[in-house]
Amino acid sequence: MVGRPNCRPSLVVCSCPELVVDQRTQYRSERLSDVQCLAGSVLSPEEQALAAKNDYNFDHPGAFDFELLVSTLRKLKQGKSVKIPVYDFTTHMRHKDWKNVYGASVIIFEGIMSFADKELLQLLDMKIFVDADSDIRLVRRLRRDITVRGRDIEGVIKQYNKFVKPAFEQYIEPTMRLADIVVPRGGGNMVAIDLIVQHVHSQLEERELSVRALLASAQQTQPLPQTLSVLESTPQVRGLHTIIRNKETSRDEFIFYSKRLMRLLIEHALTFLPSQPCSVQTPQGHDYEGCSYNGKGITGVSILRAGETMEPALRAVCKDVRIGKILIQTNLDSGEPELHYLRLPKDISEDHVILMDSTVSTGAAAMMAVRVLLDHEVQENKIMLVSLLMAELGVHSVAYAFPKVKIITTAVDKGLDDFLHVIPGIGKHFHASFHSFTYCLVNSDGLCSYLCTHFT
Repeated sequence: MVGRPNCRPSLVVCSCPELVVDQRTQYRSERLSDVQCLAGSVLSPEEQALAAKNDYNFDHPGAFDFELLVSTLRKLKQGKSVKIPVYDFTTHMRHKDWKNVYGASVIIFEGIMSFADKELLQLLDMKIFVDADSDIRLVRRLRRDITVRGRDIEGVIKQYNKFVKPAFEQYIEPTMRLADIVVPRGGGNMVAIDLIVQHVHSQLEERELSVRALLASAQQTQPLPQTLSVLESTPQVRGLHTIIRNKETSRDEFIFYSKRLMRLLIEHALTFLPSQPCSVQTPQGHDYEGCSYNGKGITGVSILRAGETMEPALRAVCKDVRIGKILIQTNLDSGEPELHYLRLPKDISEDHVILMDSTVSTGAAAMMAVRVLLDHEVQENKIMLVSLLMAELGVHSVAYAFPKVKIITTAVDKGLDDFLHVIPGIGKHFHASFHSFTYCLVNSDGLCSYLCTHFT
């Protein structure tokens, strides 16, 4: 699973019927096909019988669930995750299990009816019509339906002559005038593809620069946000920082004093949990007026890998706390964070969530993690981002994107170096100072999904 939930609108590129743009660009993209939103799940028994005999018209606009398609694209453009149906071309039905798709920098929507709905057209930033010779279209359909979908050649030709070709002439070909770009000779036209990729790149860079300018302006002109809470800088806290920031500190001392500081940080974070008055009776028979936690549950979520170093401190002060994990890594080409692994406890939506990372520099990974939690219906005001050390840019970025998230740290450093490391910071290899061993998490399909480093 690789995804990139966004905090800004995505660029929607529409290709008809298919154009491979995402393989030519460094930005994270997500592909959405209109056949996944077919209304096959509501076919009556009579319609299913017609479909089995190739007598049901799947090439009519009425066979497409445009309402679901529009709502899905709108959510993806907002950077939200969606669930899309998986269509079975053999049974002409939707599967019971739907597929999770996360927002991306580029959303490629493809399908023969891409331009058939006015509301859908308004969501498309770039409309591309890929034209191909009718003989080539027929050959492609024969190859696909016979080899992939298990249909016989007579049934394919019958369906093509009865439904496919008339539908193209009536509904698809006239929409060519709505396209921003018409690509002749199909997907093999490399000159046209290069021009499209260049335009997509320029649009993404413009959007990226505008967002970065807003964040930079906020950092220079605005005070630190009110949602930020910094652990009181007592002599003990300053002493611990002195030790872990000192490059001469030994590995054992670094681990020991880092854990001490993490424990103080977690205990400070717990003071922001909701509480209610309660009365208990002491062993001496007297009443004591105190308070208790006023919430459903507490869940800790580590941003892997360095966020795992804070789990022992959380477990030490929260009995039976549930733990989730999010693996986010930076794309070396685009510099954008990407979601590679996600494991969250069930029924997390009502819990208060402590999101843990050892350091926050730009805030990109933290914002993606918050976005994932929101996609799982965790309330924004129930999320606490807890980090040992943060840069001002990261604080402003998170607060700008999610103003209700509580940000808690032991210190805020002023700047970042050219490699986006916190300055003065505690070093770029924080997690390397912890002894570790690696294990592999395997999905139900037998494929390795995540290599995890466990810290001791």
